[in-house]
Amino acid sequence: MSDPAAGPLGFLRKENIVAPDGYNRWRVPPASIAIHLCIGSVYAWSVFNPSLTRELGVVASAAGDWSLSSVVWVFSVAIVVLGLTAAVGGKWLEEVGPRYVGVVAATLWGGGFLVGSGGIATHQLWLVYLGYGVLGGAGLGLGYVSPVSTLIRWFPDRRGMATGMAIMGFGGGAMIGAPLTQWLLSIYQQAPEFLGAEAAVALVTEGGRRFAETASGLVEVVVANAEQAAAFGGEEGVYVVGTGNTGASGAFLTLGIVYFVVMVFAAFQYRVPREGWKPEGWAPKPVASGMVTQNNVHIDQAIKTRQFWLLWIVLCFNVTAGIGVIGVAKTMINEIFGDLALVTAAFTGTYVLMISVFNMIGRFFWASASDFIGRKNTYHCFFILGTILYFTIPFFAASGGMAALIGFYIATMIIFTMYGGGFATIPAYLADIFGTMHVGGIHGRLLTAWSTAGVLGPFAITYLRNLSKESAIADLASRVDPAAFVEKFGAPLSQLNELVAANTVTIAKLMEIAPAGTVDPTSTLYNTTMYGMAALLVIAFFANLMVRPVAKKHHVEQTHGSAVPAE
Repeated sequence: MSDPAAGPLGFLRKENIVAPDGYNRWRVPPASIAIHLCIGSVYAWSVFNPSLTRELGVVASAAGDWSLSSVVWVFSVAIVVLGLTAAVGGKWLEEVGPRYVGVVAATLWGGGFLVGSGGIATHQLWLVYLGYGVLGGAGLGLGYVSPVSTLIRWFPDRRGMATGMAIMGFGGGAMIGAPLTQWLLSIYQQAPEFLGAEAAVALVTEGGRRFAETASGLVEVVVANAEQAAAFGGEEGVYVVGTGNTGASGAFLTLGIVYFVVMVFAAFQYRVPREGWKPEGWAPKPVASGMVTQNNVHIDQAIKTRQFWLLWIVLCFNVTAGIGVIGVAKTMINEIFGDLALVTAAFTGTYVLMISVFNMIGRFFWASASDFIGRKNTYHCFFILGTILYFTIPFFAASGGMAALIGFYIATMIIFTMYGGGFATIPAYLADIFGTMHVGGIHGRLLTAWSTAGVLGPFAITYLRNLSKESAIADLASRVDPAAFVEKFGAPLSQLNELVAANTVTIAKLMEIAPAGTVDPTSTLYNTTMYGMAALLVIAFFANLMVRPVAKKHHVEQTHGSAVPAE
C-alpha cells in the first residue's frame, strides 16, 4: 500500500510540515488569521442584500427580483454547510494536517464565489445557492477548523488566547470584506435606462407590475424615489427593468479570485509541532479547577457524553441569538432608524464594518479573559448580559431619535462581542472538558450547532418580521383612502396581495398616502424576534450551568486502551 505522505499531494500533509527545533511558534497565528479574514467575509453578506434584491430593477426591486428572505437563506445555507463540513473535516484535519485542509478550503471558497457570480449574471438563484451556499460553505467549514487544534498544540500554556487568535480573523472578516465589497459594487454598477419623471410617463398596472407606454410598446419599469436613484447618480423617476447593473456579479468574480490567492499563500505557512513538543521552560501547572481535565476523551466517545450536548445547546443558542441579526443588520438599522438624517448608506455600511470589528475584538478579549475567569463563567456573562441587552433593543426602536440610535448601536455592538467570544472560547472549553487529543475533531462535530443556528436565526428573524410586515401593511391599507390608493398604485385595494407580492406596495409607500398622524410601524418589525432571542439565552444559561467534568468511564484509557494515537 502506497504511503500518502509520498504521493503527489504529500507535500501538503502534516508529516511533511513538522517544524524543526527552534521554530518560532508566533509565525503560525498570522496564517490562520489570514485564512479566517477571507472566510470571515461571510459576515458581510448583508452588504449584498440590497443589490441582490434588485438585480432586475437595479434602482428599486422589480416584480421578478429575488425577495430579501430568499437571499438571506443563501447565507443560512453557507452556515449550515459550514457546520456539517466541519463535523467531517475536523476528523480529516487530524489525519492530513492544516495545510492540506487549508488549500482545499481556498479552492472551495474561491470557486464558490465564481459559481455564484454566474448565477447572479444569469439570474439563476439556485446557482448562487450552489456556489456561495454549498461549495463556499464547505470552504468555510474546512477553513474554520484548519488552525484550531494546531494552535492549541502550539500554545498549551494559553488555550483561550490561542483559540482567540485562531478564530479572531473570522470575526474580523467583514471589517475588510464589507468596504471591499461596497467598493467593488460601486465600480461595476451601472444605472438602468431612465424614461423620465413619474408624472411625465404614461404608466399602467397589470398583475401588480408597472409598465410604461413607449414608442416600441409596453416595457416593465420601476419607479425610484430620489434616494434610490441618487445611489446610481440618477434622478427620481421611471427606469426600465432589465437594464443597468448592480455590480454584484462582478464583485463576486473579483472576490473569488482574491480570496483564493490569499488563502493558498496562507495555508503554505502552516507548520505543526513535533510529537511531545512544549514551550521552553513551561510545565503544566496543578489544576485548581475541576473543570479542567488532564485526561482525554476519544472523539467518538465525546458525542456520547452529556457534556457534549449541553455545550452543543450553549453554542447553538448563543449563535442563534446573534446570527439572524448579523444576516440582516444593514436592513434592520435602516428600517428602525432610517428617518434620521445620520442614517445614510455610508452610515449603514460603517455599521456593518463595526459589527465585524466588535465581533473580532470579542473573540480575542473574551477567549483571553476565559484563561483567568474560566470558560463556564465566561458563558454565564454572555447569557446574563445578553438577555438584558436584547430586551433593550425594542425599547430603543420605540423611542426613536438620536439617543435611541446611540443606545441601539452600543447594545448591538456588545452583543456582537459576546457572539464572537462564544465561538472563540468554545474550543478551549472543549479542551478543558475532553482533553487535547481530539479537540480539533470534537470541535468540528460541535459546529453542527452552528449549522442549526444558521437555520434558526435567519428563519426566526425573517419569518417574524414578515408576519409583522404583512400585519402592518394590512392595517395601513385599511386606513388609506381607496381613491388615493388607486391614484398612487394604479390598482384597487382588492389587488393588495398582488401589489405587495410584486413589491409595488410597501410600508413606506403606504405611509405617503396614510392619514395625518398615522404612526409608521416599521420600527416595531423586530420586537418579537428580540424577545425570542432573549428567551434562547435564558435556556442556554441553564444548559451551561449543568456542565460538569466528564466521568472517568469516558476517558480514553477506559474506552480505547491506554495508547491511542491522535487521528
